[in-house]
Amino acid sequence: MSQHHVSQHHVSPQTRPIAARRAVRRGGVSLAVAAAVAVLSAPAASAHVRVIPDSTAGGGYAKLTFRVPNESDTAGTTSLVVTLPGSAPLSSVSVLPIPGWTATVANAKLAKPVVVNGTTLDEAPHTVTWTAARGVQVAPHQFQEFSISVGPLPASGDMVFAATQTYSDGSVVNWNQPPPAGGGEAEHPAPEFAITPGTGDEHGDADGDGDDMATAAPAGASASVAPAAAVTAADDASDRATTALWLAAASLVVGAGGVLVGVVGIRRGRRS
Repeated sequence: MSQHHVSQHHVSPQTRPIAARRAVRRGGVSLAVAAAVAVLSAPAASAHVRVIPDSTAGGGYAKLTFRVPNESDTAGTTSLVVTLPGSAPLSSVSVLPIPGWTATVANAKLAKPVVVNGTTLDEAPHTVTWTAARGVQVAPHQFQEFSISVGPLPASGDMVFAATQTYSDGSVVNWNQPPPAGGGEAEHPAPEFAITPGTGDEHGDADGDGDDMATAAPAGASASVAPAAAVTAADDASDRATTALWLAAASLVVGAGGVLVGVVGIRRGRRS
């Protein structure tokens, strides 16, 4: 009686782990590359002109620091003009000198008189302008902080400013856009902050002459001292988070490249 042998293809136990390892490698490379692309394509923290108040209490005085990044690759920032909110006039504005920069405060007539601390005002500080001397500028990929002492703040509401940044090549960027109606952030948002309820114990530059702030100076004074850094913990955390994000992205790219090189080397070795 003849015996018929049916040929069957059997996968040896040694072959299965090899195939599995190949699949894992291919999957690992794909995941690493996808993760790197996702991280690198995520928008970095936007570098906008921001206002950083040291106090937001209504009725009090505050030091406002405008942090101005230079977003140009080729030109320096040579001028900054901050327009103060006309709906919330400030009776007192003094500037912090910056070496190499001249600061001036210009008043403007109010649409209608307002009473501030018992005094009726028909005009109030309207703009603060910083102008760099020849050879001085905020270089590409650097930033500068411009500070003023103001008050008293209104009892409630938002303080919304407009900033005009001028570059050495003549280009101008206006930071004055409100948030989009659908949410998110405007391309050139206006610097702003919200007033918080006062406690009645707010002090600061109460007489408005700048003497209560050791570093404050009257408008138009020539720059002679370095500005104090107005960096909040939240700002530092944001900067650290951005740096960590890009470091992670770089690590993923390097890791993906290493895995890919290893896989190519293994394949070439097996073919040979």
